[in-house]
Amino acid sequence: MTYALPPLNALRAFEAAARHLSFKLAAHELHVTPAAVGQQVKALEARLGVQLFERLHKQLILTAAGQAYLPGVSKGFRHIAEATSQLKPSGAVLLHLGVHASFDLRRLDLTAFREAHAEIGLRVLQPAGLHELVEGKIDLLIARSLGHHPGYRCDRVTEGAGPGDWLIAPEGTADCPEMASFRAWLRAVTHERARASRPRLVRGVGS
Repeated sequence: MTYALPPLNALRAFEAAARHLSFKLAAHELHVTPAAVGQQVKALEARLGVQLFERLHKQLILTAAGQAYLPGVSKGFRHIAEATSQLKPSGAVLLHLGVHASFDLRRLDLTAFREAHAEIGLRVLQPAGLHELVEGKIDLLIARSLGHHPGYRCDRVTEGAGPGDWLIAPEGTADCPEMASFRAWLRAVTHERARASRPRLVRGVGS
């Protein structure tokens, strides 16, 4: 059976905006900009051919169609979340990694990490930010920031100065074996990619 579903990112934007009745609060939850939430909702409305919100001055109100649509969408996400929580990655220790929205997970080669560290069950939450780390929803975080957070160990992932990708973990748990293993893996993968991207000098003929 093929399910006729709108894009899931658009559904997430609608569901969050409908719960908060605010594009700004939905954007904070989803780690995107309010404009991005508004664009996703607008695209969803265009796809469905139905207006879901009344956009008033400094106020967002669900239309009758939006009110009818919200319970089913929320229930669907709740069922997916509950089903996901029942899955237990293999490994004696479970490590929850949060990743900021624009980070390309292909950079991490997580399949190879899991093969090399069968003792660690790795689960990824994306998008995620510092408040998920503070609330204990994740154990460590790859964040786009300046990397200065009191009470947290911050290791730079990308080269250079200024804002970049940082691996952030609470100081009290930053050196536990599973986090140390992931940090070493990330360091090695980053170093290998940086080395591969550097231009190579080519000797001229006769030199």
